[in-house]
Amino acid sequence: MTPTFPLSSDIAFTPTVKAIQSRKGSRSAYAKMEERGGWQTTITPDLAGFVAGVRSFFLATANADGQPYIQHRGGPPGFLKVLDEHTLGLVDFKGNRQFISQGNLEENPKAFIFLIDYMLRRRIKIWGKARMVEADPDLVSRLMPEEYSAKPEQILLFDVEAWDANCPQHIPQRFEAEDVTRALAERDARIAELEALLA
Repeated sequence: MTPTFPLSSDIAFTPTVKAIQSRKGSRSAYAKMEERGGWQTTITPDLAGFVAGVRSFFLATANADGQPYIQHRGGPPGFLKVLDEHTLGLVDFKGNRQFISQGNLEENPKAFIFLIDYMLRRRIKIWGKARMVEADPDLVSRLMPEEYSAKPEQILLFDVEAWDANCPQHIPQRFEAEDVTRALAERDARIAELEALLA
């Protein structure tokens, strides 16, 4: 994919944003990051590993008038898949059938994915372009999570243009219920084992 911007971070750091950064004192730090090449533009092994564990994320789109919309997407770990070093894909499951995201993407392909891991207190922002693909059973079978009961509607393909990982500041630490259940079961099994030894 040919870069759209001279620096990958320019996808978000517009001249107006840079002027605000200068006024508020953060521009020099970001200028140093830009000297090193800006943000990542390909899906690295680190990002791929993070994506593999994702159970939900937020997809932002905007229509031709610029009206923004955010939609939650969720599924079992691995429902969001890396297809190549520039492309993410997932089955778009049947839901409320408003099709706002799809309509927005037909008018304006620019999109944004926000990933957050509350347990590790890590967030990743991904800028790019997205499109819906209908009537492609081969792609559905490639992307559909195994033994997941949701019904596929279509496919969302996301072309990554730039991404950045944020610091953990202000992210509350939370845990998935199934992870807590598993940890408690392991604890209870260990307690039972120790009680048996004492007896």
